[in-house]
Amino acid sequence: MTAEIDSKITESEWEVMRVVWAHQQVTSKEIIQVLEQKKAWKPATTKTFIGRLVKKKALNTEKIGNKFLYSTDLNEIDFVKNMLSELFDNVCNRQKGGIMAYLLNDSVLSFDDIKEIETVLEKKQAEAVDQVPCNCVPGQCHCHLKNEAEENENGKN
Repeated sequence: MTAEIDSKITESEWEVMRVVWAHQQVTSKEIIQVLEQKKAWKPATTKTFIGRLVKKKALNTEKIGNKFLYSTDLNEIDFVKNMLSELFDNVCNRQKGGIMAYLLNDSVLSFDDIKEIETVLEKKQAEAVDQVPCNCVPGQCHCHLKNEAEENENGKN
């Protein structure tokens, strides 16, 4: 569903999508008003991004009189989850835990958020391993260099 367009959404197009997700159905005038306040974009700039998103099939259009209504079939949370999964597919497995720790540390969380995270971590604790295996080929990360150094050091002892 979202895999086709995830990697093609620019930072500016995200701004437009967030307005559409917030309103579910919205006119270009309404999108322009929101983004003029946030980004100080000219109407033509916003219309350019709307047009790109329609072309990419991220936005649907429906003509009502002389106006177009914009909506999306993409669920915001599913879209973000899919984008994060695609991003994490390109990261060394050994780096993922540190990245998640960074995101947690860098985020404002509610007590409910923390409870949910603790529940997930408790489940993960049961399947935790001593060392996460690297999923890269030599030359894609530092794991292989580190392993070679450890092997050389162990061989000297």
